[in-house]
Amino acid sequence: MNGGTASAAIGGVTTRQAGPDDVVGGVRPRWVVLPETVEEVSAALRACAEQDLAVVPAGGGTKLHWAPPPERCDVLLDMCCMNEVIEHAAGDLVVRAQAGVTMGALAGTLAAEGQELALDLPYADDSTVGGTLATGGPPGPRAFRYGTARDLLIGITVVLADGTIAHSGGKVVKNVAGYDLGKLFTGSYGTLGVIAEATFRLHPLPADRRWVIARLPSDGAAKRAAGAVAALSASQAEPSAIEIDRPEPGGPITIAALAEGTAAADRAAALRELIGTGEVAEEPPVWWGRLLGDDVLIELRFPPAATAAVLEAADAARMVLRGSPACGRLLLEPVRPMAEDEPAAVVSALRAGVEAAGGRAHVLALPPGRPYENVDRWGHVGSLPLMRRVKERFDPGRRMSPGRFVGGV
Repeated sequence: MNGGTASAAIGGVTTRQAGPDDVVGGVRPRWVVLPETVEEVSAALRACAEQDLAVVPAGGGTKLHWAPPPERCDVLLDMCCMNEVIEHAAGDLVVRAQAGVTMGALAGTLAAEGQELALDLPYADDSTVGGTLATGGPPGPRAFRYGTARDLLIGITVVLADGTIAHSGGKVVKNVAGYDLGKLFTGSYGTLGVIAEATFRLHPLPADRRWVIARLPSDGAAKRAAGAVAALSASQAEPSAIEIDRPEPGGPITIAALAEGTAAADRAAALRELIGTGEVAEEPPVWWGRLLGDDVLIELRFPPAATAAVLEAADAARMVLRGSPACGRLLLEPVRPMAEDEPAAVVSALRAGVEAAGGRAHVLALPPGRPYENVDRWGHVGSLPLMRRVKERFDPGRRMSPGRFVGGV
C-alpha cells in the first residue's frame, strides 16, 4: 500500500484511515487495521513487514497515552474485533480469551459460573485482555493475595513482527525456544509483537467480603501506616488486600484491608483489632481499586519494609498517592498542575528519595509536549542491555511500537 489513502486492505484485513481518536501519545497513524482472527493478525504483520510499516497494537485504547510516544506509527492494529471468550473450562478453573475481550465482559462471563479472574484492575472495565498484559499493570488491590496478571497468566498466543504465530504455556502448538513468552510480553507495550490470545488461572468467587477501614491522623501518619501494614501483612487472619489512600500531601492516611470467605466478618474483626481503630464495612471505600487520575501518573515499587521512607519521599514531592504498600506498589500524581520548569526536577527528586529507600520510580503517563518532554520516565535500568538484545531477537526491523519501552526499545 502506498500513498496517503487506503486503496486496499493491509494483508487482506479490514483497514480504514486513521482519525483524531486513533492518536498514540500524540502520534497519529496513517491506517487502522481491524483483524478478526489470529491468522489475520499474522497476515497484517507480514504485509507491514514487507512495506516497512511501523505498527502499534491497541486494545480498548484506555492506556494508549501511557509510555513514551512511538518513534513512528504507520498502522494502529486495533484488536477490538477479536473479542471472544474461546474456552471457559470451569471445572479446571481456566479461561482462554482473545486479546480484544474487555475485562468487564470477561468478568461477567466468569461470574455466571461463580468464578473470577482475581485482578481488580484499577481502571475502566473497557480495558482489554491484551492491553492489560501489554502494559503490565498497575495491579489491583488483591494482587497481595492472588498476584498480578503476569502471575495468573498460564498460556499465551502471540504474533511476531514477521507474522510468525507462536505459543507458550497452556495448549502449546509452537514455542519460541528458550523464551517464556508470557513473561516477556507482559509489560512490553507492544514492542515485541502482538498478544492475540491469553489463558488464565481462575478462582471461585468469595462467599463473603468485609472491609476494615481506618483513618490515621496526619501527625506521624507515615510511620503509623507502615506499622499497620506490616502487622496486617503478617496476620493469621490472612487479608486478601491492604490498601492506603492519601488524597492530600502530609494529610491523614486511610488504610483499608479486605477479608474474604465464609468467615470474612470474624477475620475482619481480628484485622481491626490489629489496627486499633476503624470500622468493619460490607462495602469498600469509594476510592478502592480506582486510579487517582492518569494524566500524570507515577508508579513506585519498593520493599514493603521501606513503606515509611517512601511515603515521606512522596510527601516531600507534594504527591497524592494510593496503592498497596504491602505489595511494595504505590501510584502517585501531583497535587496540582506543574509549572514549565517543574516536572523533570520533581520526578528526579522523588526518584532519588525512593531509590535511597531501595525502590524505583517509573512514570506511567504524561501529557505530550511541554512541560513534560524532558522528564526521565524510567530512571536507571540495569537490565537495559538485555532488553535491547531481546528486542533485536524479536523485532530486528524495529517496526513494533518503536521507542515505547525502556531506553527507546
